[in-house]
Amino acid sequence: MGSLVTKRSELLPGWGRDSAAADDLPNRPGKIVVIGRNYSDRDDGAAPSAAPLAVFFKPPTTLIKPGEAVRLPSGIGAVRFEGELAVVIGRRCKDVPAAAYQDVVSGYTCADDVTAWDVGTDTGHWSKAKSFDTFCPLGPRIVRGLDPTDLVIRTRVNGELRQEGSTSRLVRSVPQLIAEVSRLMTLEPGDILLTGTPGGAGALHAGDHVEIQIDGIGTLVHTVSDAPTRPAADGGLEGSGGSFRDDPDPLCAFPEAPGRGFPA
Repeated sequence: MGSLVTKRSELLPGWGRDSAAADDLPNRPGKIVVIGRNYSDRDDGAAPSAAPLAVFFKPPTTLIKPGEAVRLPSGIGAVRFEGELAVVIGRRCKDVPAAAYQDVVSGYTCADDVTAWDVGTDTGHWSKAKSFDTFCPLGPRIVRGLDPTDLVIRTRVNGELRQEGSTSRLVRSVPQLIAEVSRLMTLEPGDILLTGTPGGAGALHAGDHVEIQIDGIGTLVHTVSDAPTRPAADGGLEGSGGSFRDDPDPLCAFPEAPGRGFPA
C-alpha cells in the first residue's frame, strides 16, 4: 500500500500559516492518540526501550481550553496529571517514514493527559481511564517549526514543581512515533498525538491550579473542580430546582456542558 502523505498541507480553518507563529487551537480532532510509558526517566521503571508501542485513545469530548477546569468524576478516587508534549497532525498520512515526519506535522502544544488511575488501569483498559469529559486540557497555542528533540516539560501544581523532564528522554522520539502510529492507522488533519509523560505524575484534587510549561510553546494553565450536579432519579437536577426536560440544550442533563471541546 502506498503512502497517503498528501502533497499539500490540509490545515484546519482558522489556523495561521507563518512557519513559527502561534496558531489557533483545533476545533475538534477526529482522534486523540495517547502514547504510554514513553520516557526513560519515569520513576516507576515502566519504560524499557524494547517494550511494544503502547497506544490508547481519548475521545474529542475530553478537550478543554486553557483556563477551564478538569471536572473530577463522582466516585472516582485517584485522578492524576500527566504533562505532555502534544503533536498536531497537519496532513492526511499513512506509513510516514520517520525522516519525513516534518511533512505531516502542523505544530506542537502542551497537554495534560489526565487519567483516572483506578479505572481500568489494572486490567489494561487505559483508554477507559483517560476518556472522561474534560480530561485533556490543551494549549495555550499551536507552535509550528519547532524542533521536538530536546524540549523541557515542567508541571507545577499549586506553584510546586512536580514534573521536569526533556523530550530527549523519549523512548520513541516524535519522528519514530509518527512512523509507528501511521503504520497502524491513517492520521488526519487536526488529529492529536500525546507523546508520553516524564516521571513525577501525581494526584489531582478539587481546587488545584495546574501549569504545564514547555520550552518554545508557553504555559498551559487549568484548574480542577468537582463534578457538576447530576440528574436526580425523578428527572430533575439535584440542587437545581429545574427539570431536564425544560432545558433547551439538555446535554447529559447537566446544568453546564463541560467537555464539548473547542467552539466551532
